[in-house]
Amino acid sequence: MALFKKRTVGKPGEWYYCLEHQKVEEGPECPAKDRFGPYASREEAEHAMATAHERNLKWENDPRWHDVAARGEDDDARE
Repeated sequence: MALFKKRTVGKPGEWYYCLEHQKVEEGPECPAKDRFGPYASREEAEHAMATAHERNLKWENDPRWHDVAARGEDDDARE
């Protein structure tokens, strides 16, 4: 007997963006490793890649992330 059952049909109203097929899906049709979500609406899922891009830019430009100079280390020193 399996401890965990794979849910093949998602809940109505759960939207995902499949990275493999580059399309919006209602419910998790594809494996978790290939999708973003869940999103509350189809429209949010349609903009998943743009949202991810915006978040990545914020993260890459966050001064708290680039604190190498504050520790007195060089980027090249860690390689």
